[in-house]
Amino acid sequence: MKRLLFIYNPHAGKELLKPKLADVIDIFVKAGYEVVAYPTQAYRDAYKKIKKYDSSEYDLIVCSGGDGTLDEVVTGMMKRDRDKREPIGYIPTGTTNDFASSLHIPRGLLEAADNAVNGEVFACDAGRFNDDIFVYIAAFGLFTDVSYQTKQSMKNVLGHLAYVLEGAKRLFNIPSYKVKVTHDDEVIEDEFVYGMVTNSRSVGGFRNLIGKQVGFDDGVFEVTLIKTPKNPIELQEIIAALMIEQMDSKYMYTFKSGRIMFESIEEIPWTLDGEFGGEHDEVVVENLNKELQIMVPGTHEED
Repeated sequence: MKRLLFIYNPHAGKELLKPKLADVIDIFVKAGYEVVAYPTQAYRDAYKKIKKYDSSEYDLIVCSGGDGTLDEVVTGMMKRDRDKREPIGYIPTGTTNDFASSLHIPRGLLEAADNAVNGEVFACDAGRFNDDIFVYIAAFGLFTDVSYQTKQSMKNVLGHLAYVLEGAKRLFNIPSYKVKVTHDDEVIEDEFVYGMVTNSRSVGGFRNLIGKQVGFDDGVFEVTLIKTPKNPIELQEIIAALMIEQMDSKYMYTFKSGRIMFESIEEIPWTLDGEFGGEHDEVVVENLNKELQIMVPGTHEED
């Protein structure tokens, strides 16, 4: 019999999984799996569990939680030897599930559980960030600390609004970073309030911020850098562009690349998939082309 390790965060989102847990496990068993269920007990618990399991034990890993749980599982998997990486099924139960919606993973718990065991294996890109790993976004600057500073209870009650409110508090105290960005044959030196390297169609619930032409297995990331506004009018124009999900080249740089280097005089705090990624004055981001195996609906295709 095939074996499945099911790792879940019991507190993610509004604890949506709890009442459906038996149904989810039943779906796994009906698909021919013997199931080991593991509720995470602490921060980085999922990462440790995935990094050290014996490869002969399991045929499939399924995780449930928000983007943070997925990030831990993927990071643990990518730290394993290539020939010891199992496919990952994902049941999203977080407040914002950008990566899942980008890959058309169903929102319904039972549909997502079915996809996790009966979907197709899709080899998609992951990201290396210095010695760390991220699934779909590495970012610095404006709002990037919101998701790990916003209380879980506030996230549960207000959803997206929690992020907006938490972010709005600091709009008039924006840190600005002088950064040298090197990619391919180009060097950009400017002051930025925000920068992101993404492999997702949706960021923070905004669906079209990056543009439509996103390939999840094309070996390149989409990079967006927002310049520091020089006055309140420029700030308003930047916010307006973001709200209508339009990139405005007057205030932003956008490009695609498989390897990007960021250098700054001061250490800049980064976020990886909504979790704190440390403070760095030098960062190299590399695309790990098709190294992550994830379960997606059978009709998965780029749209």
